[in-house]
Amino acid sequence: MTSDRLINILAAVTLIELMLSIGLSASVAQVWQAAREWRGLTRALIANYVLVPAIAFALVLWFNPGPMIGAGVMVIAACPGAPYAPPLTGLAGGRVELAVGWMVLLAGSSAVFGPVLLHILLPLVTRGAPVSVDAVRTVTTLAVVQFLPLCVGMAVAAYGPPSVSRLKSHLTRLSLILNVLLIGVILVAQFRMLAAIRVSGYAGMLLLLVGSAAAGWLLGGRDAADRRTLAITTCVRNVGVALVIAGGSFPGTPAVTFATAYALFQTVATAAGVAAMRRRAVPLTAIAPLPPAAAPAS
Repeated sequence: MTSDRLINILAAVTLIELMLSIGLSASVAQVWQAAREWRGLTRALIANYVLVPAIAFALVLWFNPGPMIGAGVMVIAACPGAPYAPPLTGLAGGRVELAVGWMVLLAGSSAVFGPVLLHILLPLVTRGAPVSVDAVRTVTTLAVVQFLPLCVGMAVAAYGPPSVSRLKSHLTRLSLILNVLLIGVILVAQFRMLAAIRVSGYAGMLLLLVGSAAAGWLLGGRDAADRRTLAITTCVRNVGVALVIAGGSFPGTPAVTFATAYALFQTVATAAGVAAMRRRAVPLTAIAPLPPAAAPAS
């Protein structure tokens, strides 16, 4: 088995397990409440599916990387709904319940919106290079490995026995193991390409991260907690989904390398930003308790 094939399989298995964990950790009430606040949900959809891809598109045109790196940037931008947005929102003093609802809605909807966005935008950023995503095939793949496990997890959480709580803890540990294993395999297989990333590449990652957070903050509404919630939900992208798309459509290319590097970069940078926000603006007594959450996907 080639390393590219191993990465594809491992990314799919990791995403299935991760979506199942998210479904078990979220309640139907949380998702329904987020959907009922339609103004906030509309702003979240615009921030994640319009502004972030627009920022990524502008950065690709500005930095003018190779076609496959540009593809990796757009794949990241098209994949919202990261599972560790709710715990980070709690640390930053945002609305954890709302973050959970948005996370589920964005993760589920990205199975359709992500491939469609990429089908439209990739030809524009790759400037004629033969780089494309089969939207129908990708939607089908994500429906199986992302949307279906998410629904199954929520159904088990709603109607399953009390022992589900123990299952959630086991899946959380398994998710951590699978994520570490996936990142490790990619690091070994693509070490040379990762080591070749220039300072300008990390500058572009920082601009994408900051721009995404700013988009969420600006559309977050008047309430400071809502702004923090949408800023964090928007700036952390679902790299697990991105790796499934990049690994399936562009195996062994810098698109997968960029997705991996961005996963590591956004984890460190977002954690540092939330820590600074907590020290400066959020009293310890105001931090909401964290619900059980899935392990990070990136």
